[in-house]
Amino acid sequence: MTAHATPDATTPGAAITTSVPARLDRLPWSRWHWTVVIGLGTVWILDGLEVTVVGNIAGRLSESGSGLPVTSGEVTGLAAALYVAGACGGALFFGRLTDKYGRKKLFIVTLAVYLAATALTGLSFSSWWFFAFRFLTGFGIGGEYAAINSAIDELIPAAFRGRVDLIINGSFWLGAVGGSLLSLVMLDTDIFPMDVGWRLTFALGVVLGLVILLVRRHVPESPRWLFIHGRGKEAEDLVTSIERRVEAEKGHGLPPPEGEITIHQRGPVTFREIARTVFSRYRRRAVLGLSLFIGQAFLYNAITFGFGAILTTFFGVSTSRTGYFFAVIAAGNFIGPLVLGKLFDTVGRRVMISSTYLLSGVLLFGTAWLFGAGRLTATTLTACWAVVLFFASAGASSAYLTVSEIFPMETRAMAIAFFYALGTAAGGISGPLLFSDLTSSGVVGDTVLAFRIGASLMCLAGLVAAFLAVRAEGRSLESIAEPLSAKRPDPVPATAE
Repeated sequence: MTAHATPDATTPGAAITTSVPARLDRLPWSRWHWTVVIGLGTVWILDGLEVTVVGNIAGRLSESGSGLPVTSGEVTGLAAALYVAGACGGALFFGRLTDKYGRKKLFIVTLAVYLAATALTGLSFSSWWFFAFRFLTGFGIGGEYAAINSAIDELIPAAFRGRVDLIINGSFWLGAVGGSLLSLVMLDTDIFPMDVGWRLTFALGVVLGLVILLVRRHVPESPRWLFIHGRGKEAEDLVTSIERRVEAEKGHGLPPPEGEITIHQRGPVTFREIARTVFSRYRRRAVLGLSLFIGQAFLYNAITFGFGAILTTFFGVSTSRTGYFFAVIAAGNFIGPLVLGKLFDTVGRRVMISSTYLLSGVLLFGTAWLFGAGRLTATTLTACWAVVLFFASAGASSAYLTVSEIFPMETRAMAIAFFYALGTAAGGISGPLLFSDLTSSGVVGDTVLAFRIGASLMCLAGLVAAFLAVRAEGRSLESIAEPLSAKRPDPVPATAE
């Protein structure tokens, strides 16, 4: 159970043989794992809360007396675009640093950036200040996606990795439900003054984030990252301490680990190596990742972009009531990964990824037909969306799971960052440009076309997954994608996968 060869050596080519991955993967679920989930995963609730609140306060900010000289269009347009741009940039910037300097350093830094930017957004006194800190808030959130997903997948046992990852990513929508309901209270001028309520929503996000930061301080560095970066003894000692905690909780010893891996110490991975690994050696997996992210990004924009406009234009729903409808579909989004998550570990990745993508696409085609035929009301349309998103949310969450486990560890955070940035750009830039006119034109055929585009791309991604998805359920990360450090310094010809 101890590493062989030179402990914590950093000499290029020095070897270390360890059973750390097998020891982590054979752990039963414990209170320690809950600490990891709460410390790292609950930030997505804040992300959902943040995005939803900003969308809901757009109208209030544009009113005279709000304390901020911006229009509703600037909040939902320019500010939203800057948040998206910040998220894309933050994912790529912090993703690289996460692979280079470690998961823990970066998941502390990225949360600190998010907290500071959110607090300063709540103190906005002019439009340029508000826009600048919306960008920086997105910058922190983008970094969170890279740092957190890589850390979680490296700390959670293989038998639970799929369901945990799905539920954590799906918890964004739990925050969205909270944001919808919170806005109803914070924007009530009988409770808070017009220029105070919206600021307090940001302050509440900061308070929740500080609580998460306190818990996160107790989440350790990834032992997998440690031994690959020449800190083998530290990795061994850390895993030993985790094992002792689990044994004390369970009241019995742990089974022996199965298998070891030998790592050859090396310098930092360059961008060129990352690109060659992702797009040459694993090009089929890259196609899979791109398909999954683009499919879910466009489906979500086909449905949720202009959500309020569809309800008000076609069904006469008051803008003051659209939040209730949004809360319903947000609940469907969270329940999907919660209910279906376990099946990704038991039935398997390929079957579940392809089926959730295909089912959501087919159901959206059906919704488009019913909408075009005039057979839906605001309530039944929302019910249809909730069912579509029940499956789509599980599929979309599995996209993050997929790209975080199918590439070598040295490139993991950067791979997550790249695909996240691409999906976010497609959903936050290309999607609105394509769907804004279609969903707000007042022409039934235009909205039906928007639904069909999203459904088509989701079905295509499902077909790609049916052929290319990797059977990663129950397998160690090292067996799914061999670490680059596990190879000898002499280059070995790579075959595409």
